[in-house]
Amino acid sequence: MRCLVVHVHPLPRSLTRHFCDAARKVLTERGHSVTFLDLYEIGFDPRLREDERETHYAPVPNLRHVEQEVAQLRDAEMLVLVFPTWWFGLPAMLKGWIDRVFAPSVAFAQAPDFGPLKPLLANLRRVVAITTLGSPWWVDRLVLRRPVRRQLKWGVFKSCAPAARFDMLSFYGADNPRPERVSAFVGQIAALMSRA
Repeated sequence: MRCLVVHVHPLPRSLTRHFCDAARKVLTERGHSVTFLDLYEIGFDPRLREDERETHYAPVPNLRHVEQEVAQLRDAEMLVLVFPTWWFGLPAMLKGWIDRVFAPSVAFAQAPDFGPLKPLLANLRRVVAITTLGSPWWVDRLVLRRPVRRQLKWGVFKSCAPAARFDMLSFYGADNPRPERVSAFVGQIAALMSRA
C-alpha cells in the first residue's frame, strides 16, 4: 500500500520518534511505499490562514499553501499518525495539519444545505494512530473515555474515510518508561504494522 506516516514531536530523539521509526521500518520491510512527513522538521504552520478560511465554502477552496500535503493525503491508502497526547488532546501541530489539509474538496464535500458531509477519502483503507501519554491508562480510558481516539475515529475519519479501518495504540506513563515496556510496545507496533 501507499503509506503516509505523519510524525509530530518537537524533539528529534523523542520516544514518539522511536515509535515512529519502528512503524516505518516494518512498513518498508513489508514492501509498502512509505512517504514520511515530520511536521516539525518541515516547519509546518498549523495556523489556518485567512485566505483559506475565506474560501472554505467556495466551490474551489484555496489550498495553494498546502498543495504538497493535500497531494500526499489524497494519494495515501494507509495513514499512520504518530504523536504525543498533551492535556488529553491532539498537539496543536497535528490539529492544525488536520484543520488545513482535511479541507473541503479534499477530505469531504459540504452539502449546499450544510447537511451531512460527503466523504472524499475513498483511497484511504487504513488509519493507525500511535500516541504517547504521561498519564496512567485508567485516567484516559475510565475517567475521560479516550477523547483523542473518539475525536480521530468518529470526528475525523468516520466523516472523511468511513470505509477505512481505524486502530490506535497508546503508550501510557511515557514520562519515565522502563526499557522493557518500550520494547514490548515496539513489538505491538510491529504486529499491527505487519497486518497492513
